[in-house]
Amino acid sequence: MTSQVRHVRLLRGWRRKTLAVVAALIVMVAAATARVLIWPVEWTPAKADAIVMLAGPGDRLPVALQLAAQHRAPVLVVSRGWMGYGGPCPPPTRGVRTICFDPNPGNTRGEAEYVGALARRNAWHSLIVVGIRPQAVRAQLLFSRCFSGQVYVATSPVSLGDWPYQIAYGWGALVKAALAVRGCLPSAEINYREYRITEW
Repeated sequence: MTSQVRHVRLLRGWRRKTLAVVAALIVMVAAATARVLIWPVEWTPAKADAIVMLAGPGDRLPVALQLAAQHRAPVLVVSRGWMGYGGPCPPPTRGVRTICFDPNPGNTRGEAEYVGALARRNAWHSLIVVGIRPQAVRAQLLFSRCFSGQVYVATSPVSLGDWPYQIAYGWGALVKAALAVRGCLPSAEINYREYRITEW
């Protein structure tokens, strides 16, 4: 066997091993994406202290209003996003106190910090957070740093065309939340605008 033949066989062996490793990584990433971003674990209890709707894409408001109409909680907290980009406050739900606010910073972390402070003021022990599926695990992670009680998640659907962006954004935001954002601001340092709607 010439050295050239041995070299060719060695290259083929390395190529097969490399392809096997790449294929295994693709399968692992796909499985993690399915578990974390596409089909996260979600469950909502019959009763909680508050329903919290996060701002962002997806048809979240009907989900939040349906939970409120079912009286899953006596309070509905609605994030209007940065400077209200998420839209106006919804109309009040009978028997449910509605609180709308503009988080600062205008992201999930700012929402978690505000709701954590609100929960401490009201002695809440459980929350139902409404978002989209790619946001669910990240929301639970961020809210658990600002709120010591139970955090449950209810999700709204994402349109098929939005999934590629939401998966890419979801992974980046989740890595940032896990590695770069490690704490929660004290209540005295949290900035926000809060609007209250009188309960019916």
